[in-house]
Amino acid sequence: MKPFRSALRRRCGLLSAVLLVLLAGCAPTPSAKRELQLWTLDLSPKFNGEIGRVVTAWEGDNPGVSVRWTDLPWGSVERKLLAAVFARTAPDVVNLNPLFAANLASKGGLLDLGPLLPPGAGDAYLPKIWQASQADGRQFAIPWYLTARITLANHDLLTRAGYSQPPRRWEEVPAFAEAVKRRTGRYALFVTVVPDDSAELLESMVQMGVTLQDGRRRAAFNSPAGRRAFAFWSDLYRRGLLPREVVSQGYRRAIELYQSGELATLASGAEFLRSIQTNAPQIAAVTKPHPPLTGPNGRANVAVMNLAVPRQSALPKQAVSFALFLTNAENQARFAEQARVLPSAKGALGRIERRLRDQTLADPRQELVRRARLQSVETLKRAEVLVPASPGVKRLQAILYRHLQRAMLGQVSSDNALAAAELEWNRYAAARWP
Repeated sequence: MKPFRSALRRRCGLLSAVLLVLLAGCAPTPSAKRELQLWTLDLSPKFNGEIGRVVTAWEGDNPGVSVRWTDLPWGSVERKLLAAVFARTAPDVVNLNPLFAANLASKGGLLDLGPLLPPGAGDAYLPKIWQASQADGRQFAIPWYLTARITLANHDLLTRAGYSQPPRRWEEVPAFAEAVKRRTGRYALFVTVVPDDSAELLESMVQMGVTLQDGRRRAAFNSPAGRRAFAFWSDLYRRGLLPREVVSQGYRRAIELYQSGELATLASGAEFLRSIQTNAPQIAAVTKPHPPLTGPNGRANVAVMNLAVPRQSALPKQAVSFALFLTNAENQARFAEQARVLPSAKGALGRIERRLRDQTLADPRQELVRRARLQSVETLKRAEVLVPASPGVKRLQAILYRHLQRAMLGQVSSDNALAAAELEWNRYAAARWP
């Protein structure tokens, strides 16, 4: 299963086409067959047994309705969804990230689940995670599994740089980056500024106190905090303390650099440790998990995957019933253990935390993963979706990143770059939300 950052790499043109088509034909089409269509992302074949078990159990409680499960690779989900909508065969339950789901919901492509949910349904889930699947006061999805970003650190490089642990606050990063570069010749971190890639830098701005939009969806980021954030990243790059590729390559390059020993820290989910152990065992041997970088208030980021119901669904009640069943505490706990992710159901999270604290693992590789997962659980207690899933937020990210690139490359000052981003976003926002 790929990291959640992949879910954010959506192309705006295709997304717009999907939204237009959804608006053009949203009325449910009655189906002669009582078959519930479920679409998930990158879960097969590894989780065939678990998803099959859940499907069989739900079908047993819902005679007369069968579930057809389709698993899609990340790169094809929008194309497949577009084709299904044109053919009026959109799934009844689809696995999406909040950003993509919110854009669909804002255009009327998803059902408002509120009227279909039983009273108190949200009480079973982590409050901030449940709220992250809301837009304009409507519940457009049910949360499923989570990844809380932590810091994985190469302690060989840390020791050589004179540090016993990586920094905890963004304000500590410049001194740390300088020490790593001067004493090891390596880089401290990699945060991409490629417009359609990871939102980590945008999230860092929020952690630094930047408000992205006001109540009218106009720019609020050209503020003292915003100017400090743009100057922070511009200065790091101009001083040679960030890899040159941050302006041209995405998060995948950060993984490559970390696994090759060229990067002191990597912001990632705990589940990624297994990939490092497989691909770069010598780096995994000197890697330890740490709390993530945050701002002064300690807010950490969490990535969410959820389940939504398209308006074309002919079985909306059954779709909601299945989504709630798949995400109940028992089923989430089982899936989270297998996938090494975190659950959004409160009961499941408590069960996993107790198990992680009580375990004693003799295998150092397994013990490292256990400690990383426990760090993720502890991080989740103060984590939230730092960049809410609101319509146009990927366009906002692209605008900010493009102008920040210009400042980092020395083409304009960071203040002028931020002002230009404000002007471009406000033009877009005024046209879309007069």
